Amino acid sequence: MGDEQPSFVPAAEPLSTDPIDRVINYHIRTKHHFNRYARSLGFLDWVNQPNPFRRFEGAQLFSLPLLKADVDPVSPAYDAIYEHGPVPCQPVSLSTLSRFFEFALALSAWKKAGDSEWPLRMNPSSGNLHPTEGYVVLPDVVGLDLKPGLYHYAPKEHGLEWRAEFPAEPVARLLSRFPVGAFLFGLTSIHWREAWKYGERAFRYCNHDVGHAIGTARIAAATLGWNVTLLDGVDQNTVALLLGTNRADDFADVEAEHPDCLAVIWPSGEVRGYEEVRGEALGVRGYEEVRGEALGVRSCEGVRGERGTIPLFLDSEIVKELAGGKWHGKANRLSGEHGVHWDIIDEAADASWKLEAQQLIVSLPESHPQPPPHSLPLTPHGFSAGQIIRQRRSAVAFDGKTGVSSATFFHMMQRVLPCADRPHQERPMPWDVWPYEPAIHLVIFVHRVDGLTPGLYFLVRDSKKLAFVQQSMNPELTWTIAPGCPDGLPLYRLLEGDARKLAVQVSCHQDIAGDSAFSFGMLAEFEGTLRERGAWWYPRMFWESGLLGQLLYLEAEAAGVRATGIGCFFDDPVHEVVGIKTLTLQSLYHFTIGGPVEDSRLQTLPPYGHVTSDQ
Repeated sequence: MGDEQPSFVPAAEPLSTDPIDRVINYHIRTKHHFNRYARSLGFLDWVNQPNPFRRFEGAQLFSLPLLKADVDPVSPAYDAIYEHGPVPCQPVSLSTLSRFFEFALALSAWKKAGDSEWPLRMNPSSGNLHPTEGYVVLPDVVGLDLKPGLYHYAPKEHGLEWRAEFPAEPVARLLSRFPVGAFLFGLTSIHWREAWKYGERAFRYCNHDVGHAIGTARIAAATLGWNVTLLDGVDQNTVALLLGTNRADDFADVEAEHPDCLAVIWPSGEVRGYEEVRGEALGVRGYEEVRGEALGVRSCEGVRGERGTIPLFLDSEIVKELAGGKWHGKANRLSGEHGVHWDIIDEAADASWKLEAQQLIVSLPESHPQPPPHSLPLTPHGFSAGQIIRQRRSAVAFDGKTGVSSATFFHMMQRVLPCADRPHQERPMPWDVWPYEPAIHLVIFVHRVDGLTPGLYFLVRDSKKLAFVQQSMNPELTWTIAPGCPDGLPLYRLLEGDARKLAVQVSCHQDIAGDSAFSFGMLAEFEGTLRERGAWWYPRMFWESGLLGQLLYLEAEAAGVRATGIGCFFDDPVHEVVGIKTLTLQSLYHFTIGGPVEDSRLQTLPPYGHVTSDQ
């Protein structure tokens, strides 16, 4: 993902105590401008470069089996993971957990140049700094050989560190609201890892990376026939309790972890509704019929119906009970010294902290819906999902020659549509993980798309938002449906002409934005969303943009090209391109796709050559 060009600007104090004003202040203060960049150290303190691997000394490590591609569970075809139903559902086992973590958060390779070696991962990260840490809460699963509790994923070892012992009975109560076989997945961020290089803008990038990791986890689960839904009704204090990030003794004098989010994962198949399931802590029981301390489920009125439903929150009292158990391990220190501490990152994290839980509920389909239509498929390639996931890399340069067909381009644009008019769990993967309407739209610089005139285009990811988007931009723009555009794809041509220099200029003068087939900026519905939903939604805008980017990383690989994220761009000059003069829309992330130029000086090594086969 794109590099920064660091420089200092004067510091400023927030002018308001209102959390929404505070996150807006952070966003404005960390913008890049033609005449100055957002504040950072101004050089790379290599002596104190953060250790890319968090470990918990004293926590028992359970190695996951290193599985070859042809060993069960074998990955399905790449195209199959986007359809509901065709991927066989796998049981939860050491092998399936291994495959899940392999595709979600594991190492993908090592790069070597001279005496230096550094790892790459399945989940991309700004500057390859990887602030994101993964956790899993497992119940008592027959044959799993892992005791109930909280586990931290150690990517270098491809293993699970046993952070906390959770008794089986309260874990079963916590998960009894969800479909049979469910477990929890959590993500945290170590802000220092990004701040070491990028300074104040690091909070943005950490949340981009959370979005990418949500995407890799959802896609990894899809290869196993599993479902994933973000539990975004949970308040952040509960997330911190469950993942242990609030445990001061475990993080004494080391870099803290910021609790980001939780998700529930469960094997797909027949879903039993709340009103239908009875028995001991296995099924999902009815909200209206369960009372008392047995499950601790809060009453949710009006959720009865023909469909099953799933809550997007947890019982905080059960989480408190679990957090009082036995914990293991102390976090390692990642850097010897920190030099500058960027207070505004803490300010943004505090202002966007989600204080209140929400009893959100989504419906589950009684049966698998028909897959969404994609009328212009890519040329048949027969790639497995695993092959595409493993080969994904962030391009460092493009050849300035390679283009894509209009069919490929339209197909990619169709993939990023969440089909917002559908019920949550009937949306195409990976958008079924995201329990919100889309808030990100794309302004696209088309350079080399066969069949499309070069110029500026716009994809409205929710057609209901077309009028809002148009009113937020220059009224003189012409909104013409792109020639050859499939029915139902809200892709518009705004301006014709060579946009390569413009794309490079607004992307911090990085050639990758103009040497590609196309590049784009992700525009978020900004101030209105924050005023309506709250400051805690600020990170989620970046999560959605990261999730969108992760999908396009894989789509690029499947199309025989490559992608990269661009975190460095001149915010307001981007807005000026389309006449955005207020905070109604804001650019959060840039992305570019084209023909990659490989660096022949680098040697690629296998991801786990350092781990013995008899681990």
